[in-house]
Amino acid sequence: MFFPIVIVFLFVLLLTVFLYDHCNRSRRLASKIPGPKAFPIIGNSFHFLRPPVELFKFIQSLSIDYGVVFSLYAINGRVIGVAAPELIETILSSVQYNGKRLPYIFLKPWLSEGLLVSNGQKWQQRRKLLTQAFHFNILKKYARTFTEKTEEFLALVQEKVGEAKTDVAPLVTFATLHIMCETAMGTTMQDDIDTIANKYLKAIEILGNSVVHRMVRIWLHFDSIFKWSTMAKVQKKALEDLHVFTTRIIRERRNFLKVNNINVFNDADDDYGKKGKLGMLDLLLENEKLGKIDCEGIREEVDTFMFEGHDTTATALSFMLMAIANESTVQDKIYQEMHSIFGDSQRLPTLEDLSGMKYLELCIKESLRLYPSVPIIQRHVNEETTLGNYTIPADSDFCLPIYALHHCEDIYPDAEQFIPERFLPENCEKRHAFAYLPFSAGPRNCIGQKFAMLEMKTVVSSLIRRFRLEPVTKPSDLTFKPIPATAANLIEISQLRRRYYSAQVYAQTQVHSLFLSLSYSGGTTARHDQ
Repeated sequence: MFFPIVIVFLFVLLLTVFLYDHCNRSRRLASKIPGPKAFPIIGNSFHFLRPPVELFKFIQSLSIDYGVVFSLYAINGRVIGVAAPELIETILSSVQYNGKRLPYIFLKPWLSEGLLVSNGQKWQQRRKLLTQAFHFNILKKYARTFTEKTEEFLALVQEKVGEAKTDVAPLVTFATLHIMCETAMGTTMQDDIDTIANKYLKAIEILGNSVVHRMVRIWLHFDSIFKWSTMAKVQKKALEDLHVFTTRIIRERRNFLKVNNINVFNDADDDYGKKGKLGMLDLLLENEKLGKIDCEGIREEVDTFMFEGHDTTATALSFMLMAIANESTVQDKIYQEMHSIFGDSQRLPTLEDLSGMKYLELCIKESLRLYPSVPIIQRHVNEETTLGNYTIPADSDFCLPIYALHHCEDIYPDAEQFIPERFLPENCEKRHAFAYLPFSAGPRNCIGQKFAMLEMKTVVSSLIRRFRLEPVTKPSDLTFKPIPATAANLIEISQLRRRYYSAQVYAQTQVHSLFLSLSYSGGTTARHDQ
C-alpha cells in the first residue's frame, strides 16, 4: 500500500516541477519581449474587456506603442504580435507555423475541419485537392457567370429608381452569394431558395457577432463556460440555418449529376471537364466516389467556401465603393479606362476585358490595403523558436495585424490617402513582398484570390460604366470591429448619378450593406458623364 502512494506522490511532484519550470521559462522568455503591463495570473486579460471598436483600436496600436514584435498574455494563452514584413515572411512561409488556434477555433462549430480552420495532414490533403478547383481554365468558365449575375444585380438596382430609400444590402450580398453558388457549387439559386438564403445570411451575421462576443470576454474562450451562455443558444439556432442551406446545395448538385447521369470527369466540356479541372463541388463529389473525402468533409468545405467566397468579397466591395466615391479624380480615371475598353458599347465584359483593366486593378488593391476584409490573422507555434532577436515560448500564437501593417507610414507614406499608383510595378519593387497581405501569403494564402479579383473587377467596372458615385461618409468617419473587418458605423454614398441617362441615387452601407434611393432627374439622353 505504501509503495503505490510513494509512486503517485513522486509522479505528481515531478509533474509539478516540470510544469513550473516550463511556465517559468515561458515567462522569462516572454518578459524580454516588449508589451503592455501584465498582472500575475490574469496577465493582459483585462485589456480585452472592452467594446469591439475599442478592441480593434487597441490591437492596431500595439505595434506603434511597443514595436514590431510585442507580447500579450491572457489566462488561456500567450500572443506574440509581429508587424515587420521580413518576420511575417518567416512565419507565413514556413510549415512550422502553419497551425491555427485562436480565434479560428470559435468557427469550428460551423466550419468544423474545413480548409480555413484545419491543421496538419488534413489541411495538406484538402489544400492539394481544392487548389485544382481554382485553375485558370475554371476561372475562364466562371467569368461568364460573373457578368450574368452582375447584370442581374444592376437590373435590380435599376428597379429601385424612384423609391425614397432602398436597402440594396441584400442585392450586393445576394450577388456574391449567387455567384458563389453558380460557379464553385454549380447550383442555380431558384426563387424558392430565397427564404433559406435569407436565413443563411442572417445566420452568418450572428456567427460573426458570436466570434467577436467571445473574443472580448476571456471567460467565454472556454467551451465549457460558453455552452451555458445565451449567445451559445443563439449560435446553435444560427448553425442549423447555415447547415440547412449548404446541405441543400450539396443535395441538389448530387441529384442533378445522378438524374442526368453525368460523369463530370468524362462528360463535361474541354475547359471544364479535364480531370483535375472541375468546379469545386463537382471535384469534391468525384473524390467522394474515390474514397478521398466523406460526406461530412464535403459539407465542411462547402460551408467554408460559401462563407469565404461571398462574405469577404461583399465587404471588400462595400469599402471599395465608399473609397472611390470619395475620390472623384480616381473615379474619373476608372471611367476613362472603361471607355477606352468599351467605347460607347454596353456589351458585357470578357475575360480579356477584365485583364485589361489595369487602373481598376490598382484601385482595388489600394482599397484592400486601406480596408482589408481580414484585418488580423494568427498562427500557432507548438515548439520554442527564434524570431528575429527574440526566443518565442512554445505554445504561443502569432498575431499578424494586417490592418496596422497596411497603414504603417514607414511602408506606405501618406498611408491614409487613397493612392492607387502605389501598386504600379516599379513602386511594388521598392516594398517588401510581405508588406501587403489582403489575401495572406505563403502556403495558407487565400486559395480564391484570383476568383475574388475577377469578381470585384466585374462588379465595380459594370457599376462605374453606368453610375457615378458621390460620397456622404468620409474615410475618417469609419470605425471598425475586428474579425472580419466590418464598419461599426454607417457608410453612406450619395447621388449615384446614372451615366447613360440622368438619375440620382442616395446610397448608404452598413457593415457590408448598401442602401440606395434612386430617382430620375431628367430624360433618357445618353451622356457619358453628367
